[in-house]
Amino acid sequence: MTDPIAAMINQIHNAGQVRKETVVLSYSKLKMAILDVLAKAGFIKSATKKGKKVIKYIEVTLAYEADGSPKIRGVQRVSKSSKRVYIKAADIRPVKNGYGIMVISTPKGVMSDESARKEKVGGEALCTLW
Repeated sequence: MTDPIAAMINQIHNAGQVRKETVVLSYSKLKMAILDVLAKAGFIKSATKKGKKVIKYIEVTLAYEADGSPKIRGVQRVSKSSKRVYIKAADIRPVKNGYGIMVISTPKGVMSDESARKEKVGGEALCTLW
């Protein structure tokens, strides 16, 4: 059984490494919520849901620095299906001294580590990007 979130972040990271403009991913509500957080943080330009009723997919437009290097330099899946990792609001620390982002699934929805700290809510740590 493959992990769809790990596959998604690895596809985005690998596409950035070879300077692709867009990536096409299979659709799920959780993936779309994670991509919305990444778009707000500036790691990707946009994520749009496309397709018909049955076959849906997400088209992700990648973001690059001024020198052409990808904004996403590294990814890590924190919570896996074999080991779930939960984090309290008081234990949330900045990723890579604030240059990275941790995506957390909270009772108030999927959000970044910074907004989870502001809302004073913890949850399952899904992945980190820097």
